[in-house]
Amino acid sequence: MIKKFPSFNIQGKTVRKIPTEDFFRNSEKTGFQLSPDGRHISYMAPYEKRLNLFVQPTNGTESIRITSETERSIAGYMWANSNRLLFLKDSGGDENYQLYGVNLDGSNLKAYTAIPGVRTHIIDELPDIDSMVIIGTNQRNPQIFDPYRLNLETGEMTLLAENPGNIQGWMTDHDGKLRAATAIVDGVNTQILYRNTEAESFRVVLTTNFREEVSFVDFTPDNKQVYAITNLGRDKTELVLMDPATCTELEPLYKSDKYDISGVNYSEAKKKLTHAAYLGHKDLVRHFFDDDTKKLYENIQNKIPGCCFGITSCNKAENMFIITVYSDRNPGTYYLYEAQTDSLKKITETRPWIKEEEMADMIPVTYPTRDGLTLEAYLTLPAGKTLEEARNMPVIINPHGGPWARDTWGYNTEAQFLANRGYAVFQMNFRGSTGYGRKFLESSYKQWGQSMQDDITDGAKWLIKQGIADPGRIAIYGGSYGGYATLQGITGTPDLYCCAVDYVGVSNLFTFMNTIPPYWKPMMEMMYEMVGDPQKDKVMMEANSPVFHADRIRVPLFIAQGANDPRVNKAESNQMVEALRKRGIEVEYMVKDNEGHGFSNEENRLDFYRAMESFFAKNLK
Repeated sequence: MIKKFPSFNIQGKTVRKIPTEDFFRNSEKTGFQLSPDGRHISYMAPYEKRLNLFVQPTNGTESIRITSETERSIAGYMWANSNRLLFLKDSGGDENYQLYGVNLDGSNLKAYTAIPGVRTHIIDELPDIDSMVIIGTNQRNPQIFDPYRLNLETGEMTLLAENPGNIQGWMTDHDGKLRAATAIVDGVNTQILYRNTEAESFRVVLTTNFREEVSFVDFTPDNKQVYAITNLGRDKTELVLMDPATCTELEPLYKSDKYDISGVNYSEAKKKLTHAAYLGHKDLVRHFFDDDTKKLYENIQNKIPGCCFGITSCNKAENMFIITVYSDRNPGTYYLYEAQTDSLKKITETRPWIKEEEMADMIPVTYPTRDGLTLEAYLTLPAGKTLEEARNMPVIINPHGGPWARDTWGYNTEAQFLANRGYAVFQMNFRGSTGYGRKFLESSYKQWGQSMQDDITDGAKWLIKQGIADPGRIAIYGGSYGGYATLQGITGTPDLYCCAVDYVGVSNLFTFMNTIPPYWKPMMEMMYEMVGDPQKDKVMMEANSPVFHADRIRVPLFIAQGANDPRVNKAESNQMVEALRKRGIEVEYMVKDNEGHGFSNEENRLDFYRAMESFFAKNLK
């Protein structure tokens, strides 16, 4: 029997109600990568509702599943060499990612760092050494990460350097030698440490305040100088050539007057810097240093005119590429491009059941704040509706998490889901959002619930002034910091919103600061300057902790939380629910015992979004 889903009417236009499952079930196939020799393609796909690894020949279609994870989806993976893949997974959302390896035929599955409570990350893939990678783990001390050279054949781990307690990141050169590190001193100052060879000791070459940025991106081909992104003496980050032994800038390479540089690419095959990029309001703008790379991108673009694309993987020779084509209405389609023959072959759509013609446009807009800033934002209207037709609509204000992150133009599953239900969705880059320069970022420090929240409020009021929003039907929904902004919205401006959904959000700035993961502890003083010091800023933090002002809430609230969340502890949601229930106010509360900071397991995601749909249908329409 074919299940038929109803249509509904939005101001005279019939729209098919797309099943919730279509938006939030696992992608059919995603995360495609090429093996180093280009002979195989790998990807992740559902098995028992968990994302697992599959491999198929590049010139074939028959694939085999090489992992069988049923408790938790694989969090990420990479090719270690042309015969072996590495993957990471955690337990119940605790974000303690553990490293495993498996051969491309599914044999020789091995746990490399399956140590309870220990988190692992890759420092250097060592593409020229098939049997080795360099990883970082906090197995010696939960607060810091030491670098190890891992032998993939024997599992032996060799400690390369012992973290003295303040190093936050390690960097290798093109030969896989540990050459640079970044440290936090006094909690707020950043140091770059450097050495010419591994036989030398690290020495401090630059000390800056954490507000200033100097980030080594990659070494030059001769391993003597570095490409670096920096905002020293400037507002926007810029790409420069730098002497790592002194951090002296040698040559400016690329900048934007309006945005931070967001990406740099170095070709291991060509042994040269190929291009850099910045992300604008809508487009990713690339600047090429290499004519052949520029021609490569032009050849691909000519085959998909008018479409956005990115290269997601390539073989070691860099003549075969996996690209993904996307838009605000297309969640992504994978293609294989072969440079030698200038041929483009479609691999698959990530979600073939999503029809582009049924999706909504994400419209880039700007609006003014009360103190004279102009903020970039995105308005998603129900499919087929133009900006001119959008009048007196139910609107969901959706501030992003982070908060030091950024909303971007492209396919957004939540926005499409809510727009399909007849709501307008408004996402804004409030002050503190990344990519807009140092001044804009710093304007958010110690402003949780204050000017940052004013930016969100001003966005909602702008929609009312434009006639887009019905003043009596504005909701607010967000996750993580967006969840905090949701709670702050209904306590600080209780008359603005008619209902709210808080997803793993902070409610108490004091307890939030006391329950952060152990590996954030070395940055505690920095957190005090960015969020607030519980002793020095007690009055400010109390004034802007929603849990202390629950008596102001007079609209329906739905809270969702993962029990194992290492970033926003479950107590954040428990406190808020308890405070409301003490006043006799019933609040919907969903807790998933096998989740962390956001719901990863498919069945939990579906439970959450079905509950959200019902909540908004009851309280917003």
